[in-house]
Amino acid sequence: MKVAIVARSGEEWHGESDSVVIPAYDGELGILDGREPLLAVLRPGTVRVGSGAEEKTFDIPQGFVVVDSNVVTIVVDDSADAYLNLEEFGN
Repeated sequence: MKVAIVARSGEEWHGESDSVVIPAYDGELGILDGREPLLAVLRPGTVRVGSGAEEKTFDIPQGFVVVDSNVVTIVVDDSADAYLNLEEFGN
């Protein structure tokens, strides 16, 4: 499935994944291919993006996630005191 992490500042990361684990407001949520459409609020925490034996992690501030048609879009609020560095992971 396709995964995109985007921020208000314009930073973004995108890639392909077998699984995604997100810090939803009420606990961690795992997302796999074929997931029903979903909209969820995110708390500050770590997003884990798995592809085969490889896993990338991203520490994120609050935001929300939208899942639809095997596309996971994570939108984060990196304004004010929140910090997000997606550049180190490349595109």
